[in-house]
Amino acid sequence: MTVIVAGTVLVALLDMFSTTILFSNLLYFSPALILQGEVWRLITFVFVPDSSYLLLLALSLYFYWLIGTTLERQWGTAKFNFYYLIGLLFNIAAGFIAYAAGGSGIVSMTYVNLSLFLAFATLYPEMQVYLFFILPVKVKWLAWLDAALFLWIMVSNLIARNFLGAALPVLALLNYLLFFWTELADIVRRMAGRAAYRTSPQTINFKKAARQAQQKKGYIHKCAVCGKTDTDYPDMEFRYCSKCNGYYCYCKDHIGNHTHIQ
Repeated sequence: MTVIVAGTVLVALLDMFSTTILFSNLLYFSPALILQGEVWRLITFVFVPDSSYLLLLALSLYFYWLIGTTLERQWGTAKFNFYYLIGLLFNIAAGFIAYAAGGSGIVSMTYVNLSLFLAFATLYPEMQVYLFFILPVKVKWLAWLDAALFLWIMVSNLIARNFLGAALPVLALLNYLLFFWTELADIVRRMAGRAAYRTSPQTINFKKAARQAQQKKGYIHKCAVCGKTDTDYPDMEFRYCSKCNGYYCYCKDHIGNHTHIQ
């Protein structure tokens, strides 16, 4: 990822100081020009900047570098390169298919770069980052925003009948799913298990049960030895014995001094 970011910075600087032709115009992906012999465009479009605005470009490149290098350390360089290569090939295929259908077929790696954040959030959902370097927020919530952005781009391009523009984020998400199918399936199973546990009639809602017991009996805890209750002795500590065969409560004076009920 460091090579990709450094190459993009170099192209952006060359564009900035160019007085004749933009250097990025020699590098962007164009099926028509590739078929005329400019085959380097199959690779060099990776380094074409996403934006001409310097501040926006700097922030996005820093973001890509931070996320990409973290994933590279987690996965290893080989797996990270494979992830990026699959995204590259998806884009190339989409570009040529769109060109064959009569379009320009011009594509970029923007959505592949954005999908890196979904990969990062899957691995580190609870990590806290600072949005705009000020607002603390967990990565998993930013991932939902990233997914919403993908959805909005797809829908807006479909409405505009820009099918290539709608296909590129779909392909980036497909690349993400290829690498994280197992992790996502585990997350879905855990969520389904928690939901089933909460809705199961065998699951005890302890807060609700405590309120019902207090309304019915006038207390929640009652010592099985001396009969003291939390209503009569609100400062008394009560515990439940794990060695007794049943749900027996004892005050602090008898939790360690009673005959276990079997």
